[in-house]
Amino acid sequence: MKYLKSLFLLAFLINVGAVWAQNDPEPNNQDVFDDFLYRRSNEYRSALGVPGPKYWQNTADYVIEAELDDQTHTIKGKVTLNYTNNSPDALPYIWMYIEQNRFTETSRGTLTTQARGRSAADTDGGVKVSNLIAKVNKTNSSKFYISDTRMKVMLSEPIAPNGGKATVSMDFEFKVPERGISRMGRLETEQGQVYAVAQWYPRVAVYDDISGWNTEPYLGAGEFYCEYGNYDYKITVPYNHIVVGSGALQNPKEVLPTSLIQRLDKAASSDATVMIIAADEVGKTNITRPKQSGKLTWHFKMENTRDVAFASSTAFIWDAAKINLPSGKKSMAQSVYTKESNGKGAWSRSTEYTKASIEFYSNWLFEYPYPAAVNVACNVGGMEYPGVSFCHYQAKGAGLWDVTDHEFGHNWYPMIVGSNERKHPWMDEGFNTFINHYSTLNFNKGEYPSDTADGKGQVGWLTWNKREKIATFPDIVRNSNLSYTAYYKPASGLIMLREYILTPEIFDEAFRGYTHTWAYKHPQPTDFFNYMENATGENLNWFWRSWFYTNGNIDLSIDTVEEKEYGAQITFVNKGEIPMPIVFEVTYSDGSTEIKKLPVEVWYRNSQWLYPVKTTKKVTKIQIDPQGYLPDVNLKDNVWQAK
Repeated sequence: MKYLKSLFLLAFLINVGAVWAQNDPEPNNQDVFDDFLYRRSNEYRSALGVPGPKYWQNTADYVIEAELDDQTHTIKGKVTLNYTNNSPDALPYIWMYIEQNRFTETSRGTLTTQARGRSAADTDGGVKVSNLIAKVNKTNSSKFYISDTRMKVMLSEPIAPNGGKATVSMDFEFKVPERGISRMGRLETEQGQVYAVAQWYPRVAVYDDISGWNTEPYLGAGEFYCEYGNYDYKITVPYNHIVVGSGALQNPKEVLPTSLIQRLDKAASSDATVMIIAADEVGKTNITRPKQSGKLTWHFKMENTRDVAFASSTAFIWDAAKINLPSGKKSMAQSVYTKESNGKGAWSRSTEYTKASIEFYSNWLFEYPYPAAVNVACNVGGMEYPGVSFCHYQAKGAGLWDVTDHEFGHNWYPMIVGSNERKHPWMDEGFNTFINHYSTLNFNKGEYPSDTADGKGQVGWLTWNKREKIATFPDIVRNSNLSYTAYYKPASGLIMLREYILTPEIFDEAFRGYTHTWAYKHPQPTDFFNYMENATGENLNWFWRSWFYTNGNIDLSIDTVEEKEYGAQITFVNKGEIPMPIVFEVTYSDGSTEIKKLPVEVWYRNSQWLYPVKTTKKVTKIQIDPQGYLPDVNLKDNVWQAK
């Protein structure tokens, strides 16, 4: 019997094998839905998308004293870094960034920027470093070397792991560039220069559990990756300058007359904008200066921040209003601008815009943690720093709202959630462009439009043969692609995820949780992916892989609609490389409509799906994605109309 069973089994297998050979099945789509990247738990980062039980990051506290010379446009100063090594590794050296070295003829940034006539940045700058002393325990070292925008500080003994400390102090000097790659600069106005100063002190690079020391050179397109810490900084300027900066002013009585302090106090409790220095008061020494000659030192402090920036000028008009925070804590929106930017439709609304932006994100995502939010009109197109934004002095109307909202939105990503902008700009620019869409819809009952959610608006770029992936590093991506890879494609992807794939309620709970979980920490892309999947309960591998890491496109279609005894049968086809749930609207002969949704899993096995519409009514129209969230590359086959 056992022998006969074996014969029968052999005959069965031969027969089935012959059938299979003649009718090879289509391959399934598991490779699209399969695990994406290496996202398993380790002791530092959990597969839950949260910091692991031994997560660590180092801290960097700074004391800085600097002086601005408005005749030579130079800044001279001294910085002291107090560094704590919370890693499990002993560190025999420290890497620091000196980003003003970008502004030289021989910098990597200059040499790797395609020259087209006048350079996009000044090249007569660079940093001078002197009197460096690095202390670990009782040992000192003065050894360092500079390589482009990086400086390696050698230590006499390693910084001990798990809490060891080092102190590095040095003098520094540089010329403030007029054109600072739209990150900083100086602007000549009728009543004086405006200095928008950033990347102005030597700062420590991040040492993390992913790459060790993050020492990518500053080339220009890639932005920043910074450690968190506390800042105590002083800026000495000519007596007739006004200085605004990140954090809280510590010595208002030493630098401001009583009248201006009283106006600031009034603004602290006013929802309406209060003038601190009006246009006709600019330059009047009895209004704006407590002394009539020499220099004044402005003292600021800021806690738990990754950077600080400041602006200084003799020409500032200054206004302010309170920011209402959910907890009841106080913060203040402020704007400084010159007569060239003043006007009813221009910078006179800057504080209104700043206040609205900060309040919206505080209520939706995470409460704004800084004592002030200062908008500076200058020659920078738009650039963000903790608590301070530099926006173009000629911006007005919708343009000023957009740039103000965008730059202050960055206080959440990457200032609060400290991602690596040098490698993953979509985690700050894309996230920020995404939240800007909703802030714009909310502002002043929709005063300004937002087209970020309009999927069809991106189809031209998505079908361009020179497009690049979101995951392309910013210093590698083509200039013509950066606005899409870093800003618009990731933003539209998150809008699709919120509005089309999930629901706003499910998405918001997860996204808010991610923001709170990684506040003041350093998430990686995989941390975001893991957190969102765990919090929403959805396997989104197919979405992360296809939208962020490939150049594939969405192309859902309606192939046929057939009348049946139960109603109608729709044949959907996925012609694109990206699977998507099918959200579609059915219109009936009596004019009524119905929204239906098929899950993404309909594409598990093949690229065609039959769906029965069970109804006694006649179906007259079928439309995929009636709200227009998808950037479907062929909209012509997304609608079926009965003849």
